[in-house]
Amino acid sequence: MPTDDTPLGAIEPHNAPITLTEYDPQWPLLYQREAERIHSLLGPTAVRIEHAGSTSVPGLVAKPIIDIVLAVPDSADEPAYVPALVAAGYVLRIREPQWFEHRLLKGPDTNINLHVFTVGAAEIDRMLRFRDRLRSNDTERERYAARKRELAQQTWQRVQDYADAKTEVIRTIVDEPRQADDGDQLPTL
Repeated sequence: MPTDDTPLGAIEPHNAPITLTEYDPQWPLLYQREAERIHSLLGPTAVRIEHAGSTSVPGLVAKPIIDIVLAVPDSADEPAYVPALVAAGYVLRIREPQWFEHRLLKGPDTNINLHVFTVGAAEIDRMLRFRDRLRSNDTERERYAARKRELAQQTWQRVQDYADAKTEVIRTIVDEPRQADDGDQLPTL
């Protein structure tokens, strides 16, 4: 895990398997506490706050990191939200202007990934569609959990490499219901 003096965007080597934890009923409570703190810091600038990622899906194994999606009017306008978060102990770790103007901050006292996007960014909908699909479909949740467990056993140079290796199964889970909604015939899951 990066330390407070890790430079913005620095990628620290992992060189180990990924540690997954069985679902913890405390995760939604940790999310709620963070959401309330973020809202109190940013007020109406925090247009939308959502629990995302594996810790938001009851029964799913996860890296014990709470993923939070924060939608602001313009994520590229860092002065509108970053100073208030930094003053409260959050640390800006990633700035990705080429990918939905994404920013990632780490929490002051809870292991979180605060993903900041501009309101209306397509990635917000994709992340939440994936979460909702896993919450509502036992077969897809188990399919994803099995792939995560399989991949987690490998040694990964970077944690992002592990995340990238899950892309195919995530895309399938996210896109299949959408294709069905578009009129394509898919097998019943």
